[in-house]
Amino acid sequence: MSIYSEKDAKAILDKVIKLSKADECTASLNGQIDGNIRYAINAVSTSGIVSDAELVVQVAFGKRVGTATINEFDDASLEKVVRRAEELAKLAPENPEFVPAIGKQTYKPTKTWFEKTATIKPEYRAEVAADSIDPCKKAKLIAAGFFSDSNRFSAIANSNGNFGYQTSTNVDFTCTVRTEDGTGSGWVARNVADVSQFNADDEIKIAIQKAQDSKDAKALEPGKYTVILEPAASSGLISYMMFGFDARQADEGRSFLSKKGGGNKVGEKLYDERVTIFADPADATAAVLPWDDEGMVRERTPIITKGKVEFLQYSRYWAKLKDKKAVGQPGNLIMVGGDKSTMDLVKSTKKGILVTRTWYIRMVDPQTVLLTGLTRDGTFYVENGEIKYPIKNFRFNESPIIMLNNIEEIGKPVRVGDDESPFVMMIPPLKIRDFTFTSLSDAV
Repeated sequence: MSIYSEKDAKAILDKVIKLSKADECTASLNGQIDGNIRYAINAVSTSGIVSDAELVVQVAFGKRVGTATINEFDDASLEKVVRRAEELAKLAPENPEFVPAIGKQTYKPTKTWFEKTATIKPEYRAEVAADSIDPCKKAKLIAAGFFSDSNRFSAIANSNGNFGYQTSTNVDFTCTVRTEDGTGSGWVARNVADVSQFNADDEIKIAIQKAQDSKDAKALEPGKYTVILEPAASSGLISYMMFGFDARQADEGRSFLSKKGGGNKVGEKLYDERVTIFADPADATAAVLPWDDEGMVRERTPIITKGKVEFLQYSRYWAKLKDKKAVGQPGNLIMVGGDKSTMDLVKSTKKGILVTRTWYIRMVDPQTVLLTGLTRDGTFYVENGEIKYPIKNFRFNESPIIMLNNIEEIGKPVRVGDDESPFVMMIPPLKIRDFTFTSLSDAV
């Protein structure tokens, strides 16, 4: 069994805490049932279910910390993992930045679990694959995709009396559709907690249309262009930017939010006044667990408000050093937008480029958050409010700081999931002027 009830999870964690002879003990118990189906070249290649649970025990003797993990939960195994963590703690050097375990917290439950997602059967996954593959076959296109669903629980406890338990569900879907000659490519992705909000029939139409429309792309000279970035195109850049919102990095001069001569830029206006980003664990569109990895309570947190930086993340150690309040690290990012669709932004564009998504994003300069990456799976030239023709993909060099100062229009936010990001995101399509493309890419 990998999904434990709150009662059973607490019983295991209580045993662990009681067994420990250390000065303090913190434990987390997590389990999941993950189902998936993968297909390529219009045929299912793999499918399966992974079921697992894991207990992580961390103890401290003074400032010496030890951690051990196990996936067996009988009494003998629980004692074994506690003793192993204690052995490691006694061998460890003192941690000069050690902070004691958190005190008892009050967690307000958030809506992260949906029964329809938790009870997905293999037959449903097969239907998703069929709904993706069949229309591609009829259109003489080639589909490759992945659908995964998860049903999870998370429980935490410590020797100070803290305890939390919550369940969650998630669905991820991606599909790439190619033309038979390989010159056209379309892509679609969806991330939801409630599978009733997902329909593979509707989603695959997007990828099919883009694959057909992107065939025989023309080359356009690199340079600065007005771009319409779909949410999947801008989310990766914005996510990278958020790694700079760390108070210690900023205070130590290692971030774009560092001030010359010391300090940070909290309170300064660094973005277009239309940029507002916040975190809220209870947000109905992107709910997350009400605690972070340390068990700290997540709060509704303004991060950027009308272009002004309002928040930096303080670790408990750095907060104590700087006499600041530490709060739970955000688990989601919600960017405020309007009500326009991507195509509405296209219609208002005299000349520009529509970008389906960006990928292989890498940092060039942390001080300016200059990023490089590539467009992929459908890049189009726009003129007088219409998509005129497909163009070859570009490499870009751009900073999201500059990007979010060059906004022309903001559309309606949609939920975006990204394996490389720690956040669930609600990101709108964006129309940006002077976006920098540096070279062409032969990839489709």
